[in-house]
Amino acid sequence: MSGRKDKKKKIAEINTFGNVLQCYEFNNPVLHNEKNEVIECKGKWHEIFGNQNLIVVELACGKGDYTIALAQKNADKNFIGIDIKGPRIHTGAKKCIEENIANVRFARLKIENIPHFFSEKEISEVWITFPDPFPKDSHEKHRLTYKNFLAKYKPLLAKDGVVNLKTDDLNFFRYSRESIEAFGAKLLYYKEDIYASKLDFDTLEIKTFYERQHLAAGRKINYLQFAF
Repeated sequence: MSGRKDKKKKIAEINTFGNVLQCYEFNNPVLHNEKNEVIECKGKWHEIFGNQNLIVVELACGKGDYTIALAQKNADKNFIGIDIKGPRIHTGAKKCIEENIANVRFARLKIENIPHFFSEKEISEVWITFPDPFPKDSHEKHRLTYKNFLAKYKPLLAKDGVVNLKTDDLNFFRYSRESIEAFGAKLLYYKEDIYASKLDFDTLEIKTFYERQHLAAGRKINYLQFAF
């Protein structure tokens, strides 16, 4: 099957998945379910999951590798993988359906619009794993640790909430530290080349498809955690 046909097939399939919510018009930030019904999510994610478990969000989740692995390690938490590309989400969403992983949902939306979909203090933890580093200075505003994004995350995090960043791009990693500190957030953990010594957190053992590619190419992996 050609790439274009495969993409169309995935888009058609994802429209039928009960574990995916989608924003079809990014200038009209509302989410639709598989029945094309508008679903009010803001402040209601516990209702969507049917429990009161903590909400963990992965931004730019891609195929959902990290989201799913975290969910399998933490059955007592709810996980939401967010990405703008439906065909990417398709892989993870289909896996969750086939393997009956019930504590995961996926949402196709622009991260810039995240305040439309979550209430204040609704999120307990955020993961950002291997995002596009946007290396050009002119693209700084697109980096997920740019000050404007930090300002969007801050009110949505619970009192003891944290944000995790894992990346192979050292320049972006160091930029993120500077951005976080300039914003006034508290850096809780910072380590370059995390695999050079014993890992301090078992969640860092998870490796996405892209991370495995980076490691095979000899790139170093870096991790930090911060809070507001």
